[in-house]
Amino acid sequence: MKNSTTLIPFLKWAGGKRWFVQRHADLLPQSFNRYIEPFLGGGSVFFSLQPDNAILGDTNPDLIATYRGIKEKWQSVVRSLQYHNQQHSDAHYYKIRDAKPRHDFQRASRMIYLNRTCFNGIYRVNQRGEFNVPRGTKNSVLLDTDNFEQMSRLLKGADIRVADFAALISEAKAGDFIFADPPYTVRHNFNGFVKYNEKLFSWSDQERLAEALYWAKRRGVNIVATNANHPSVRDLYEDCGFKLITTSRYSSISALPEHRKQFDELIISFNASDNQP
Repeated sequence: MKNSTTLIPFLKWAGGKRWFVQRHADLLPQSFNRYIEPFLGGGSVFFSLQPDNAILGDTNPDLIATYRGIKEKWQSVVRSLQYHNQQHSDAHYYKIRDAKPRHDFQRASRMIYLNRTCFNGIYRVNQRGEFNVPRGTKNSVLLDTDNFEQMSRLLKGADIRVADFAALISEAKAGDFIFADPPYTVRHNFNGFVKYNEKLFSWSDQERLAEALYWAKRRGVNIVATNANHPSVRDLYEDCGFKLITTSRYSSISALPEHRKQFDELIISFNASDNQP
């Protein structure tokens, strides 16, 4: 499964799990049949485990096109990023932000370029689905940690899809491993970030996720999921045979430093081997 090459995620993603890999890698199984991640985002856990066989999914078509572009034409992605690096300016940023490239490698370089140079690395779209984050202060388009060649090799073993999470989870069989990191939405919590996420992932989606993971657990699938540590979320998993762990992370996704703070998160897990006689 995992080789000796360390792969650093190429995207900064709200709710990304780099901190989770650093602090809770012991909760991740090292042996499983197939890796399934239905909320791909920045892919921190995927790049840490480097599985030979994976199903990766998300409902964000630009994100999925980015991974497909790296999988199929990583050299073209790099050349396009080099071009963006040379042309980077206010005018070029907003030109690329408004562009709608057709080929996956171009969509990949656009996503990476905007992610690295937009304000605070935030991915946000308007009601028409158009990326609308202004240019930020960072100008580095290519990073020393980039290893798109090795990422492309790893992604060759992955089936990458635009798909609803329930469809992907339903494919999991005994011995597979699901890592699920949905957008965090809770009942009775109306801060701005949750309001935005509610458009992406509603409370009914939270309920659907809990049910899908419950049935996957019944099939003997290994599961690690993260979520908001909120009573409404805990209630979905408390009496269903999952192990619940509370942890804290530091959130830096805010324009104002005083609004960046520690947040409690919930880790929901099930190890199928623990239930074997």
